[in-house]
Formats: sequence, structure tokens, C-alpha cells
Amino acid sequence: MEVVNAIGRRKAAVARIFLSDGKGQITINKKDINEYFPLDQLRFIVLQPLNLLEVADRYDIRVNLDGGGIKGQAEALRLAIARALVKIDPESKKELRANGFMTRDPRVVERKKPGRPKARKRFQFSKR
Repeated sequence: MEVVNAIGRRKAAVARIFLSDGKGQITINKKDINEYFPLDQLRFIVLQPLNLLEVADRYDIRVNLDGGGIKGQAEALRLAIARALVKIDPESKKELRANGFMTRDPRVVERKKPGRPKARKRFQFSKR
């Protein structure tokens, strides 16, 4: 199999992945997944599509992760992995979509408005 690439995004995070045949090695920005995501919860999020299709030990994944926070990066990587798995096996799309791994979460931070301290918060009102 040739190398399959895909992109996943979440908030300000962008994950570009290169998926190839291998033994289940995941390298993120030239670091091992256990080093890059020290929390079990974040590793669980990343591995969800692989564990759902039971192919966690079949592919090696190289990742370029950029922007956002650690949770957004984990969710961007999950989307990228799901998209790459669909490129390899289109039959798996239905199962991945049913578990919500194919949908790009559109929620992003609202911009700050002029004359306000944040997007919607107002300065304290003073009658006098």
C-alpha cells in the first residue's frame, strides 16, 4: 500500500497525517504518541477510530500537528485518522460516521467585539 494522507481540523488545530502499512507506530512532530499526549484520555481520543475498526496495529502514522490547544489537537488528529481510514476502505465510512468520527466540529472561538472586554461580556454598568 502507498502512503495515504489526510487533514483534520478542530478549533485552531490542524493535523496533517501520513498513514502507511506498519506495526501501529504513531509519531507526532517527531515524538512518540505517549510523549506528545501524556494523558490517557487524549490518547484514547486519538485511537478511537483505529480501535473501532480494530486496525490499531496494522498502520504506522506520521503526524504534523500545529496550532490550538492539546484537546483540539487530539480531536483534529482523530478526524484526520478517520478520513485516512475511509480513503483506504470506503466501506468503513458508515461505521465511523455512526460514531461521530467523520464530522468536523464547526465550533470555534467567537471574535472580540469593539467596546467590550470579550466577545459578549460587557463592562460594568454604572448609573452614576
